[in-house]
Amino acid sequence: MGTQSQSVELIDSTTTVNITRAALFAALMGAFAYVTFPSPISPAPVTLQVLGVFLAGILLGPVWGGASMVLYLLAGALGAPVFAGGSAGFGPLLGATAGYLYSYPLAAALIGAIVHRGRAVRSPTELGLPAMVGAMVAGTAVIYALGIAGLMLVLNLTVVEAFLQGAAAFIPVEAVKIAAAVGIVRSDALTTQ
Repeated sequence: MGTQSQSVELIDSTTTVNITRAALFAALMGAFAYVTFPSPISPAPVTLQVLGVFLAGILLGPVWGGASMVLYLLAGALGAPVFAGGSAGFGPLLGATAGYLYSYPLAAALIGAIVHRGRAVRSPTELGLPAMVGAMVAGTAVIYALGIAGLMLVLNLTVVEAFLQGAAAFIPVEAVKIAAAVGIVRSDALTTQ
């Protein structure tokens, strides 16, 4: 009696690669959260996390960039020490910096949609510099809008107080992160893939 076996592909290879990339970017976000510098005027520290949001949107596109940030938030909520300074759990998701955290999936998806002009991900060599910079500025606006709203809600601040504490001091740092993201994306290691 002969035995026949048949293999069934449950997930295609492209989806598997995208899930892997999303997981790697979620881990990268966790690593970036450990690079923190306290701010004397804000409850939110300066971290490299926004750089991770920029790169996820640019390199993974709107769908998988946003998904990587959702995965990052889920990992932190479930107890992985991936939030700023190694914090974890629901505290950061309900505290003063919650607005920033919740903005990450939206910002990454927006950045990806702008630079790739839709859902399909294009090669880094095809991405124009003005579109990349514009997308990161738009993503930064989303991050700060939700971050400011979170500060107002949790700390009972006025719009002006929340803007001064939660955005104004960080804008020069974001410009450096935008330049770093452009440099990373434009590097030979990525453009020769």
